[in-house]
Amino acid sequence: MSDYDVVLIGEILVEFYCEGPPVDQAQLRLGFSGDVLNAAAAASAAGARTAILTAVADDQLGDALVERVRALGVDTALIRRVPAGNGAYLLHGDLSGEREFTYWRTASAASGLGVADIERERAALAGARALVASGVGSALSDSCREAIVAAARIAAAGGAAVVYDPNFRARLTTAERARAALAELAPHCALITPSCPSDARALLGTADPLTAARAVLALGARAAAVTSGADQVVIAGAGVGEPLTLPVPTVANAVDATGAGDVLTGTTAARLALGDPLPTAVSLGIGAASLSVTGRGGTGRIPTLTESRAAAPAVRA
Repeated sequence: MSDYDVVLIGEILVEFYCEGPPVDQAQLRLGFSGDVLNAAAAASAAGARTAILTAVADDQLGDALVERVRALGVDTALIRRVPAGNGAYLLHGDLSGEREFTYWRTASAASGLGVADIERERAALAGARALVASGVGSALSDSCREAIVAAARIAAAGGAAVVYDPNFRARLTTAERARAALAELAPHCALITPSCPSDARALLGTADPLTAARAVLALGARAAAVTSGADQVVIAGAGVGEPLTLPVPTVANAVDATGAGDVLTGTTAARLALGDPLPTAVSLGIGAASLSVTGRGGTGRIPTLTESRAAAPAVRA
């Protein structure tokens, strides 16, 4: 496959999921996650031809990781295998969406991504209909940040909808550096999807979703979709008219909010790539994200497009 609807750039992580508090002899479940994989799985489930541009360890764990990517319906042709370890993290499930993660990412395979990787895959990026990146990828290393900016320029020049999730992680970077990355990428973006209050307070100086959306537009992005956990999503900018507020549906049997924002971003990017108007695309993203919390871990529950449509809030003019 060389003609993609959605290309994502970032790091796929080895996930150690702890059913309870991380204490001595706790039971762990090995999986694969990270914002880029969660979003890619959602984009694929939403009907998009999807690929991840990244680097993965050239070892047995890397083999298993690549197989998991394939199993989620995501193309692996843009994954480069390298002699370096995979990044990893530990989490235990809850529904707050604001918990701390324990990371092992120093000198990881994906942290070595650079502009040379972007040039190698220039044709795929130039032909994509959407590009997804996040603040997590930008925070991995200076070369990763440069790579994401280069990818955004190429994709935007080719007419792709560039979607950026600021996804601020204080354990990975400082608010100042994250703000700089956001400001650099915003003029290339069709959509930015900050969370409120965490991203909005740290990067945009506000805890109000509508004010955060306007701050994103002031940075040069064409549109913003500001999430507020299980409460609502505020959409503003091109293709919307007056700002819209869409509710997040309540879902029974919720167990873990890990990756819900990634699922919203990936689903929304896929539907934009496939021609849906922005409010419709975001609504489907909300539906998918609301269902994702019924699974454990970042890709424990990736709903089908039919399921997402059934759960999506109505969009009214």
